[in-house]
Amino acid sequence: MRRFSSLAAVCRVTASPAALENPIHNQHRLFQSALFSTGSNNYSARSQWFPYDKVTPQSTRKAFAGTMLFSVAATTLAEEVHAKEHVQSKFRPNDVVLYQYEACPFCNKVKAFLDYYDIPYKVVEVNPISKKEIKWSDYKKVPILMVDGDQMVDSSDIIDKLTKKIHPDVQLEDDEEKKWRGWVDNHLVHILSPNIYRSTSEALESFEYITSHGNFSFTERLTAKYAGAMAMYFVSKKLKKKYNITDERAALYEAGETWVDALKGREFLGGAKPNLGDLAVYGVLRPIRYLKSGRDMVEHTRIGDWYTRMENAVGVSSRTPA
Repeated sequence: MRRFSSLAAVCRVTASPAALENPIHNQHRLFQSALFSTGSNNYSARSQWFPYDKVTPQSTRKAFAGTMLFSVAATTLAEEVHAKEHVQSKFRPNDVVLYQYEACPFCNKVKAFLDYYDIPYKVVEVNPISKKEIKWSDYKKVPILMVDGDQMVDSSDIIDKLTKKIHPDVQLEDDEEKKWRGWVDNHLVHILSPNIYRSTSEALESFEYITSHGNFSFTERLTAKYAGAMAMYFVSKKLKKKYNITDERAALYEAGETWVDALKGREFLGGAKPNLGDLAVYGVLRPIRYLKSGRDMVEHTRIGDWYTRMENAVGVSSRTPA
């Protein structure tokens, strides 16, 4: 089953229109799919499909048969994999620009929405020190989303407005969806910083990611990495106290389990496909997924299966070159 799940992930990558438009991102996603196919905890020689030190006529025949099976299955699965949510062309925005910080959970929440609905968007990475990229705006935070010339701010409000724009005849959300979107904004995001910056080593790991993806000069990058990591390490301790968190990892694990319980055995909160609650949780967790805090969360809670389903459902990024 693992092998066919991996194959489905590969098909999603290669079949998406966004992947065809963005080959570099496509290569990254294919690399992720290849890692997934080996199993998350096993990167040894046993994961190789065709070990060269054991080549025999029998193994050659099996390898050929396996290749043919892979080819046939790929053709079939390419037609069956989950397609992104369709937006009628008359409701699709023509020009979307996101002003963001790459590691910002609220910015990633907006990107998860845009990616899932396959809405092409450009990104302007804001320098967090000078913020010169948003000096034109009275709003001095991110995300800022420009949609066909109109400014939208605040991630939840952005998503509400975009939802009405692309699905004007659809009810915005039910009570369950609204409840869990509020849980993301009022609870989940508050336990992320104490976990991301829990120790000096984790703070440095986080700022290595932030500065390598952010809009920094060389000097700013060095300064931000070390000074920023130390500053956020101490800030995280204050946030921990502010939100009455005694054990940050326990709080993170509890949040993961709480979310899985909310699914009530469904693939997604939305049932057979993600809704805005799913996209909100996925979006804010996406920046930490491969940091130590995110890896620990997946290892110690049941959230990993849902997260993988969300990765497959959201698919490749709809981001286009700026």
